[in-house]
Amino acid sequence: MAARLNPLDLYDVRSLLTDEERMVQDTVGRFVDEKVLPIIGDCFDQGRFPKELVPEIANLGLLGATIPEKYGCAGMNGVSYGLICQELERGDSGLRSFASVQSSLCMYPIYAYGNEEQKMHYLPKMAAGEIIGCFGLTEPHGGSDPANMKTHAKKDGGDWVINGAKMWITNGNIAHIAIVWAQTEDGIQGFIVPTDTKGFTAQEVHKKMSLRASVTSALFFDNVRIPDANRLPNVKGLKGPLGCLTQARYGITWGPIGAAQACLKEVLDYTQERILFGRPLASNQAIQLKMADMARRITSAQLLSLQLGRLKDAGKMEPTQVSLAKWNNCRMAIDIARECRDILGGAGITVEHSAIRHALNLESVITYEGTETVHQLVVGRELTGINAF
Repeated sequence: MAARLNPLDLYDVRSLLTDEERMVQDTVGRFVDEKVLPIIGDCFDQGRFPKELVPEIANLGLLGATIPEKYGCAGMNGVSYGLICQELERGDSGLRSFASVQSSLCMYPIYAYGNEEQKMHYLPKMAAGEIIGCFGLTEPHGGSDPANMKTHAKKDGGDWVINGAKMWITNGNIAHIAIVWAQTEDGIQGFIVPTDTKGFTAQEVHKKMSLRASVTSALFFDNVRIPDANRLPNVKGLKGPLGCLTQARYGITWGPIGAAQACLKEVLDYTQERILFGRPLASNQAIQLKMADMARRITSAQLLSLQLGRLKDAGKMEPTQVSLAKWNNCRMAIDIARECRDILGGAGITVEHSAIRHALNLESVITYEGTETVHQLVVGRELTGINAF
């Protein structure tokens, strides 16, 4: 009799990975199993980010993983970074958000748009977790329209003076630096702002029902003065922050796969053990249909992200392709998390099980870095050549 397929990987996508990629996945997977899963339910319940895990995340080389070793980073390929995101989000979206912001939204712009002095100063310490970053683009009124930016920076001698506010900023209250995007007389530019600069304030957002094991903040800039040496010199305009977001969204296409796998694994185990009307819940046709549909959707998402990663590593990835995968995979995961919560019945509403936590987290993941509607319109624009925004 042939061996049963892996229910979380029906198409054996793992066989398409290189030995190095499998090693990365296994290493991060063990970390999640041993260090994250035992505590993350309580962290979510308490609204606490597990900051104590940051040194080990750094030691594993997970921060800025795709940046060259010259800057103290691991120099991995894009698929390996995706697998890091997938495994971290199997633990919790908040932990993946931390790593995603540090890597794609803070270290990447310094690497891509900074000068050599900035790269050598910041990147090794950020890879080591000694400097934590946050990314200041979204504003209270802005949302999906980043061009409608009110934060501005004005040149004053050899300095820049920044005024404005940013909202929904992951890592804001634990960050040592903020990558801040502001309007200038010469278009939108990026700045590295130390969070201990006079006039900078971070205010943590409380009473969240999503990403509770993550730090979310509002940032305020009141005549924040920084030297021109802190400006990212090699980009101007919206292509700067949007280029960062493409990198981060790529990782987000992988992350929800991990969340969905965690939920499916949970109900596979639960329905074998739960006896209703004299038989395991797993023997019920309705339950099998639901779980089969989950496996179908997870498999589709795995193949989408793997091909996207191969395109990325070949230098052929386009933003529209990222939008399609972010839209598909976030929708897949949130639907599965909600369905799994339902299968778990009353038990599903507690953090003793992961489905409700993943479902609530995914409400943020499906919204941030481009809502589902925005990504649909990006794909529509590609198909028709007409901008419907």
